[in-house]
Amino acid sequence: MKSKLFGSSGVRGLVNVDLTPILATKIGLAVFTFSEAKKILVARDTRVSGLMLENALVSGLLAGGANVNCLGVVPTPVLAYLTKKLNADAGVMITASHNPPQYNGIKIFNSDSMAYGEESRNNIERIMKRENFRLANWRNVGEALFIDESHLYVEMVQKIVKLNKKWHVIVDPGCGATYNIAPLIFKSLGCKVTAINAQPDGFFPSRSPEPNAETLKPLAKIVQELGADVGVAYDGDGDRVAFTGEKGDFADFDRVLAAYAAYVAKKKHGGTVVTNVEASMCVEKMVEKHGGKVIRTKVGDVYVAEAIKQFNAVFGGEPCGAWIHPQFHYCPDGIFSSALLLKALEDENKRLSEFISETLQYQTIRENIVCKNEIKYGVVKKVGEGLKSVFPEYRQLLTVDGFRLTLEEGWILVRASGTEPLIRLTVEGESLKATKEIMGKAVVLVKKVVEEMEK
Repeated sequence: MKSKLFGSSGVRGLVNVDLTPILATKIGLAVFTFSEAKKILVARDTRVSGLMLENALVSGLLAGGANVNCLGVVPTPVLAYLTKKLNADAGVMITASHNPPQYNGIKIFNSDSMAYGEESRNNIERIMKRENFRLANWRNVGEALFIDESHLYVEMVQKIVKLNKKWHVIVDPGCGATYNIAPLIFKSLGCKVTAINAQPDGFFPSRSPEPNAETLKPLAKIVQELGADVGVAYDGDGDRVAFTGEKGDFADFDRVLAAYAAYVAKKKHGGTVVTNVEASMCVEKMVEKHGGKVIRTKVGDVYVAEAIKQFNAVFGGEPCGAWIHPQFHYCPDGIFSSALLLKALEDENKRLSEFISETLQYQTIRENIVCKNEIKYGVVKKVGEGLKSVFPEYRQLLTVDGFRLTLEEGWILVRASGTEPLIRLTVEGESLKATKEIMGKAVVLVKKVVEEMEK
């Protein structure tokens, strides 16, 4: 077992290399030992390894004494919502989200639909390391039942989202967990739906499970050729969404996040919006226009969710299409977000391209610098101190996830990768010239510190 099993998105790794049925069983036992949950919901995405890992995980939960309701293949937000709606003590999702098909993962949610935070994850890891599991007496071994309650999620969306226009929506589930429920919801909202890649297939033959500008070129072409209003695409488990406008243009993640955050702030007459340290400064510019304020967190939807709850925020999201609507549940929700965006477009009487056009677009550059895992956090700390000397006129310093300096013409973020031996640099500026200048100075500093610390 690795020294750090859980990341911010739960356990994730290559199937039968990092993540085996043996490990899944132990995770099930550890989850029960930690939570003492009597009722646990379990679901999975369409990956070919899903059923194998589900059976192993459920065995561990049953051995502890939990009663398990298996939901089968449903999106992660549906599992999270039903955990809260059905008064379960915990929910466990078997998914590797947007990762390639050879990966899988296990993500745990509490009774309030929020992913387990750092403290809970560390407690489970401690139990696994010591292997001090609680095993039930044979008379008290739990029971597993298959249930289908996804209609409760559909009804929630139908209740909240009322559309007047007959939108033509091209829906691309990418052969993932939204294959059935996403087209169904849009049809129930009165949309004309053209579904592509809507067959469940854990090899993801149609496109990568990560929806982005490159992987969604075929969707963009179909939107354009059919004269549709919008294209929506989801990742493997449906907690992320990406949009294509009526002209077939990919909707930039940062700009659509900022535009929707501004719409929520306008409706709520202000309020707090949460995003992570990597999101564009256009989020602040848009939200503050409507009297709102922005709080930034570490990268990872669990950190965004925790801050939303802590600061009673009206909305939160990350610039990868993971949006959280706290009035309903605390899990990023691609399907609900796409329906709510259509409602926003109706309210504003705008097409998607017009909705986004008001958001300024800045220049962003990203660089990765190779750095050994054992020194990368030390390097970031030293670089953070050095950055203050390189940019003495900085306006603000954030240290929630690495070092983020706000400068006159933009910002720079230096952080250690959570999964690879890399230092990640992100720079955003008001012009390409300014962005390149900031990045150039930062790269020189990082390489110098890495060299010093490797001696």
